[in-house]
Amino acid sequence: MAGAAVVALGGGAFAVYSVFGGGAFAEDRSSAGDAKPVKTGPLSAAEVRTATTAFLTAWQKGSVAKAAAATDDSAAARTALTGFAKDAHIKDVTLTRGKRAGDDVAFSVKGTVSYKGTDKPLSYTSSLTVVRAEKDGEPVVDWRPSVVHPELGEGDRLVTGEAGTPPVKALDRDGGELTAKTYPSLGTVLDGLREKYGKKAGGKAGVELRVVRAKAEKGKQKNADKTLLELSEGTPGEVKTTLSPSLQAAAEQQVNTRKRASVVVMRPSTGEILAVANSGHGFNVAFQGSLAPGSTMKIVSSALLIDKGLASANKVHPCPKYVSYGGWKFQNDDKFKINGGTFKASFARSCNTAFISQAKKLDDNSLTLEAQQVFGLGMNNWAIGVPTFDGAVPVQSAAPMAASLIGQGGVRMNPLNMASVVSTAKTGVFKQPYLVAPSVDGRTLATASRPMSGTVRSQLRELLQYTAAAGTAAEAMAGLGPDFGAKTGSAEVDGQKEPNGWFTAWKGDLASAGVVQEGGHGSESAGPIVAALLKAGSR
Repeated sequence: MAGAAVVALGGGAFAVYSVFGGGAFAEDRSSAGDAKPVKTGPLSAAEVRTATTAFLTAWQKGSVAKAAAATDDSAAARTALTGFAKDAHIKDVTLTRGKRAGDDVAFSVKGTVSYKGTDKPLSYTSSLTVVRAEKDGEPVVDWRPSVVHPELGEGDRLVTGEAGTPPVKALDRDGGELTAKTYPSLGTVLDGLREKYGKKAGGKAGVELRVVRAKAEKGKQKNADKTLLELSEGTPGEVKTTLSPSLQAAAEQQVNTRKRASVVVMRPSTGEILAVANSGHGFNVAFQGSLAPGSTMKIVSSALLIDKGLASANKVHPCPKYVSYGGWKFQNDDKFKINGGTFKASFARSCNTAFISQAKKLDDNSLTLEAQQVFGLGMNNWAIGVPTFDGAVPVQSAAPMAASLIGQGGVRMNPLNMASVVSTAKTGVFKQPYLVAPSVDGRTLATASRPMSGTVRSQLRELLQYTAAAGTAAEAMAGLGPDFGAKTGSAEVDGQKEPNGWFTAWKGDLASAGVVQEGGHGSESAGPIVAALLKAGSR
């Protein structure tokens, strides 16, 4: 048969047609004589049927040019229909016209997606609208990307190929599999591991037909690509992490006792991250949060003051009720003061004015340099294996600089940063935290540009041990000594009724830090979480 056989069924049923050779299709009307009058008025049922048949018949035959010519935008149609075969790898297409509703016609698509020896059937429904061409009024298909597939928008494409990054199977330090089902907090961590190591871990990406979205305009949200058909599953590669299964399980349990809690546990001697958990399982506050750390920042500030000779653990240090600096008036919690007390007493009780009183003797960049050069903070160069925020201690002046000394102002941290801070204070050496050993991919870990002096280290340990034994951290840390140290903190946040509660501590070769947003005093909110994990890890 040389033509196209079309069987029209009544009652709005589907009309089925098969193409065996040259058939009826719309010719490019650009050759039509200009002298012919332009057709106007509503389309007849016959015109809608003829235009639809012409377009679908040519598309089914693979006659892209003729199908495109049967539309009102032949260039766009030609690009989309060419991609349908070459990019989406769809072959053996059968198109079946369905019910007409005025100028709109539904149709079904059946075909086979074929990619590198893998075939899978595809079927879906779409629709088109017939309009009159501006040039001559002849009936043509009103071209829209959704004609090819209803999920397509302007600039989107159908593509069949490997599904981006291969999957990974993340393992804990003992070789067990880590899943978001078992450890809900690890959802974003596992995503980060796939992004970083999917192509390095020996896995193989699956094959799928998907909608690849057009780039978003500036300032607008880009819709995610969408998988339409999976031809084959990917084979995951394996990535071993430093996470402890028992500590991870304990961390998950602990953060769930609070509405918005986050915690990290690490090993000070090596930098290995042993657990990370968030009670909210979306954004990873523990690794990527950017929050004022409150008085836990006094660990860094104390190192600075001791370094500069402005404080010494057992020497008398001022802790007045109020101190003004840069036009701001600072005070202590409940407006307390310590008369004739040592710097150790001020640290243990978390006296704000003990630090603010020294601001006038510091340069604007003093705290920034101490944080960067000794504690490895704020350099944006940590490479733990997944995305992190590495802390921020910006150079400030006047009152904001003074506020930074007590963890307010522009200072921003997260539990990972503060676990690292207390680890550095404990060992005297900054060891960049890591979740995946650098030997896995040959990456270089961040280092501090100068070591902590022996004097600073010994005095910092004394300050932290005294705070854990007799200061604001004593209740939470009870029973964990003598090789321990801790610091509490609370950070005021605009718009919150309660401050964020912070707590960071070490016991032996374990360090942990946590924050409870709107938790109030850190000793009461984050303290029990951190202490429980240090106890669990010491068993």
